[in-house]
Amino acid sequence: MTEQRMIDFEIKISHQENSIEALQQVAYEQQKAIEKMQVMINHLAKRIDGDSDGRIEVGPANEKPPHY
Repeated sequence: MTEQRMIDFEIKISHQENSIEALQQVAYEQQKAIEKMQVMINHLAKRIDGDSDGRIEVGPANEKPPHY
Protein backbone atom coordinates (compact mmCIF):
# COMPACT_ATOMS: atom_id res chain seq x y z
CA MET A 1 0.00 0.00 0.00
CA THR A 2 1.09 3.48 -0.64
CA GLU A 3 1.44 5.98 2.16
CA GLN A 4 -1.33 8.21 0.75
CA ARG A 5 -3.71 5.29 0.58
CA MET A 6 -3.00 4.46 4.22
CA ILE A 7 -3.65 8.09 5.19
CA ASP A 8 -6.97 8.00 3.29
CA PHE A 9 -8.01 4.88 5.21
CA GLU A 10 -7.11 6.49 8.52
CA ILE A 11 -9.18 9.56 7.64
CA LYS A 12 -12.18 7.40 6.71
CA ILE A 13 -11.88 5.42 9.94
CA SER A 14 -11.71 8.64 11.93
CA HIS A 15 -14.91 9.93 10.28
CA GLN A 16 -16.64 6.61 10.93
CA GLU A 17 -15.63 6.69 14.60
CA ASN A 18 -17.07 10.20 14.92
CA SER A 19 -20.31 9.07 13.25
CA ILE A 20 -20.60 6.07 15.57
CA GLU A 21 -20.08 8.25 18.64
CA ALA A 22 -22.76 10.67 17.44
CA LEU A 23 -25.20 7.82 16.82
CA GLN A 24 -24.49 6.37 20.26
CA GLN A 25 -25.27 9.74 21.84
CA VAL A 26 -28.55 9.97 19.95
CA ALA A 27 -29.48 6.42 20.99
CA TYR A 28 -28.66 7.25 24.62
CA GLU A 29 -30.82 10.39 24.57
CA GLN A 30 -33.69 8.51 22.93
CA GLN A 31 -33.49 5.79 25.59
CA LYS A 32 -33.68 8.44 28.34
CA ALA A 33 -36.74 9.97 26.64
CA ILE A 34 -38.39 6.55 26.31
CA GLU A 35 -37.80 5.79 29.99
CA LYS A 36 -39.28 9.16 30.98
CA MET A 37 -42.36 8.54 28.81
CA GLN A 38 -42.79 5.06 30.32
CA VAL A 39 -42.87 6.59 33.80
CA MET A 40 -45.43 9.15 32.63
CA ILE A 41 -47.59 6.46 31.01
CA ASN A 42 -47.49 4.36 34.18
CA HIS A 43 -48.48 7.39 36.25
CA LEU A 44 -51.38 8.21 33.92
CA ALA A 45 -52.52 4.57 33.87
CA LYS A 46 -52.60 4.55 37.69
CA ARG A 47 -54.64 7.76 37.69
CA ILE A 48 -57.12 6.28 35.22
CA ASP A 49 -57.40 2.99 37.11
CA GLY A 50 -57.89 4.83 40.40
CA ASP A 51 -60.81 6.89 39.11
CA SER A 52 -64.13 5.14 39.83
CA ASP A 53 -66.08 6.34 36.77
CA GLY A 54 -63.21 6.21 34.25
CA ARG A 55 -62.82 9.97 33.92
CA ILE A 56 -59.55 11.77 34.47
CA GLU A 57 -59.67 14.67 36.90
CA VAL A 58 -57.75 17.46 35.24
CA GLY A 59 -58.92 20.48 37.17
CA PRO A 60 -61.82 22.92 37.54
CA ALA A 61 -63.12 22.16 34.04
CA ASN A 62 -64.40 18.78 35.27
CA GLU A 63 -66.07 20.15 38.40
CA LYS A 64 -69.78 20.90 38.59
CA PRO A 65 -70.66 24.56 39.03
CA PRO A 66 -71.60 25.52 42.63
CA HIS A 67 -75.30 26.03 41.81
CA TYR A 68 -75.88 22.29 41.08
